Amino acid sequence: MAPRELSEIQTAVAAVCLLLAPLAAAGLTLTNAGLGRLRNAAHAMMAALCAIAAAACAYFVLGRSIQGETGAAAHVLMLGGKPWDWLGAMPLFFGGPGADLAGWIGLVGASLAALIPPGSGADRWRLAAVSVSSAILGGLTFPLFAHWTWGGGWLAQLGYRDPGGAGVIHAVGGLTGLAITWIVGPRRGKYGSGMPMAIPGHNAVFVLFGCLLSLVGWLGLNAAGSVIFGGAEAATLPRIAVNTVLSAAAAALATAAVTRYKYTKPDATLTANGWTAGLVASSAVCASVPPAAALLIGLIAGGSVTFTVELLDLRLEIDDPGGSISVHALGGLWGIVALGLFGHGNLLAQVVGVATLAGFILPFAWGVNALMNLRLRQRVAVEGEHQGMDLYELGAGAYPEVVTHDDHTRQDSID
Repeated sequence: MAPRELSEIQTAVAAVCLLLAPLAAAGLTLTNAGLGRLRNAAHAMMAALCAIAAAACAYFVLGRSIQGETGAAAHVLMLGGKPWDWLGAMPLFFGGPGADLAGWIGLVGASLAALIPPGSGADRWRLAAVSVSSAILGGLTFPLFAHWTWGGGWLAQLGYRDPGGAGVIHAVGGLTGLAITWIVGPRRGKYGSGMPMAIPGHNAVFVLFGCLLSLVGWLGLNAAGSVIFGGAEAATLPRIAVNTVLSAAAAALATAAVTRYKYTKPDATLTANGWTAGLVASSAVCASVPPAAALLIGLIAGGSVTFTVELLDLRLEIDDPGGSISVHALGGLWGIVALGLFGHGNLLAQVVGVATLAGFILPFAWGVNALMNLRLRQRVAVEGEHQGMDLYELGAGAYPEVVTHDDHTRQDSID
């Protein structure tokens, strides 16, 4: 399969759009910080910086080589007399044609994927562990699935499509977040007294402002991915933008309506999670479906957020402060399937992609992080949770004028 040649206009459009993509990272960072506790706010922001830095450097060293690109050197397996491309073999350190648009969007995608697990491990995931885990994600897990999808790998050969990264970025990041929650366990006092204890985020303004920043970044990321990996023309950009906005808007309204019905008042942070789930789902379908379908996809993505958050929190006792699993993992998987249902994708190939994410990427992410946990403890010590991650790991709080509550005695009585 020959690499796709882009026109000068397509190259310019993709480059400009990629300049907006980091705003998605800024939005997710604010959302994660706002959904955590007051005494861990600075640590959440620091964890985001370290996650981006570690993932980007690991992608530069190794990840781009593994991701590769269509038509470039790759490791191939012969099955049934047909070659199946399973691993890129480009030079390390962005060698060869690594510093191109595909490498650029890969670097942004690896960094964005690395921001998702800190939302799941918030309030108890150590900074050193965040950095090492993010390096593994950016250098190995993300580029492996990116090669299968974006780099001409075996999923792409089957007809699997995901131009904006619903699976490559968000499902990979969200499933890694699920693996992290299993390894670090729930926050102290969350479970053990019958009903799970509600631990609300400390700043809803951060969360909602993060949604607005994320929208701008998603517009750029979806447009760039559709051009680079889908061959979209400049004339397609209005549809991509409309579908992205409609999916997010419908998802937010659906979540607000569901929470209003269930709790008598709409929930701001859950609505924010619904908005982001709509953005995630749009990443797969933004250039391939009519606007009405994008709206329906968003409605389903947002409407399901409240129920999946409750299922994870109340039934399965999975403590995910940022909602990363419901938003990114499940939202990304839904977007992949939706492309096969409503777009011009191969439904069977899309389902195979979902099965690969759930059956390989999730166990792989859990395995490498569990092995790392044997040498580098991922969860902070008990006194770190009591004192707050800001003071314990950084030596200073985000709000020095505010006296944070010490729930040491209350949590000990629960535990």
